[in-house]
Amino acid sequence: MTLLQVMAADDAAEVKVRTNDDAVITAELAKRGISFEHWPTLTNAADIPSDELLAEYAERIANLNASGRYRHIDIARIHPDDANPEWPAIAEGARAKFLDEHRHAEDEVRFFAAGQGCFYLHLGDEVLATVCEAGDLVSVPAGTLHWFDMGTRPDFVAVRFFEEEDGWIGDFTGDKISSGFPTLDELLAAR
Repeated sequence: MTLLQVMAADDAAEVKVRTNDDAVITAELAKRGISFEHWPTLTNAADIPSDELLAEYAERIANLNASGRYRHIDIARIHPDDANPEWPAIAEGARAKFLDEHRHAEDEVRFFAAGQGCFYLHLGDEVLATVCEAGDLVSVPAGTLHWFDMGTRPDFVAVRFFEEEDGWIGDFTGDKISSGFPTLDELLAAR
């Protein structure tokens, strides 16, 4: 379920907005300079090889990238592997990398073809927890303080758009603000 929860930056218990209404989510994010839209989903996106998935969305990708700004477009995949006894440690390591507040020199643009994840956007005196699911595309503007939670059991396929070949480079603030906000799992449990 796509979800937006807007909280006070100094008190996560102060919830200003909580909605799963797509129109409200789009409007609330747009007011704050965040692009959010929906693309059609494929029922088996998690099973489609990356090159075929990019081909399935080629027209939408081309429209989004009409200016040629994004020179590197790829797929990020993470799926539970219960047969691998090391999976819990792998998942926790992947998750931990993104849980601290950071920013990027370029926009962070993600389309969720399958699964879900939550972008937490620290915008002045607010934190916006934006739970994205299959079909959601979000663009976090360059310089925006944020963090990302993929949950305790990460499972998603996302198309990533990069301007530079080195892709994801985080400028971490050292602020531990993220530890004071509900995790993706807690947000979903509170439905």
